[in-house]
Formats: sequence, structure tokens, C-alpha cells
Amino acid sequence: MQLKTGDKAPSFEGVDQDGKSIKLDDFKGKKVVLYFYPKDNTPGCTAESCNLRDNYSLLQEKGYVVLGISSDDEKSHRKFIEKFELPFQLIADTDKKIHEQFGTWVEKSMYGRKYMGTARVTFVIDENGTIAEIIEKVNTADHTSQILV
Repeated sequence: MQLKTGDKAPSFEGVDQDGKSIKLDDFKGKKVVLYFYPKDNTPGCTAESCNLRDNYSLLQEKGYVVLGISSDDEKSHRKFIEKFELPFQLIADTDKKIHEQFGTWVEKSMYGRKYMGTARVTFVIDENGTIAEIIEKVNTADHTSQILV
């Protein structure tokens, strides 16, 4: 199922970097920036996460909650957060259930080799749980400006 703007965001539940249960319903009445990224501590993912970190207070002022999701485990997320002082939660989707719900676990290709991996996509979800925007061409160095258009 391909999600599109105006669709209800799939309800999900996962665990954050501390093993704490986290679900979309926890953020009812708030705007959510749900960003899927391939891997902790890689150049593009670090640039994207740090851009959101550097603009976190501005995003909060505009009423956004930021949540990152990758298929890395809790321990990897904890190290990533500590290393780069990320002020938001990262969801460990090791079984890729949330990726499947949002259509972000996709076939990729590098040097002619095909493999499955995370599509770098951000879903902006409004206060009612509706997908307000889907950003598929993420500018990792300036992602916040794409969200706050």
C-alpha cells in the first residue's frame, strides 16, 4: 500500500533507544515529524539528524514532535543519540514492521547489487493523525527547511 498526503497515518508501536514503548497515539493533538533513515552513524543520516537537532527548538515552537526510525537496535540508537546529542526519540524497528506499514522498506541498488533497505522518507503528520506531507527527496543538510515550508 502506497501512502499519500491526506491518508490517515498508520498506527504503530515500537520501542525507543531506552526500550520504552512508543506509539503514534501518544502524540494525538500534536504535529509529528516522522523521519525514516537508513542507518545510525552514517554520513547522510548524521547530517539529517543533526540538522533536525540544530533546529529542534524552532520545530518545537511550530508545534512539532520529532521521531526518527531506522532498523537499528536500541543500543545503536542510544550511542547515536549520545554521540550527537540528539534531543528526540529514535525508534528501533528491527523487525521492520513500522517500515512495512509506511512503505519505507524497499529494494535498493548499489553498484548493480540489489538489496532491501530503508528509503529516506519523512512523513509530516498533523494533529489529527493525517499525513500532511511526504518528503521523499530529503536534503539531509537542510531538512528542517523542507519541513517548515
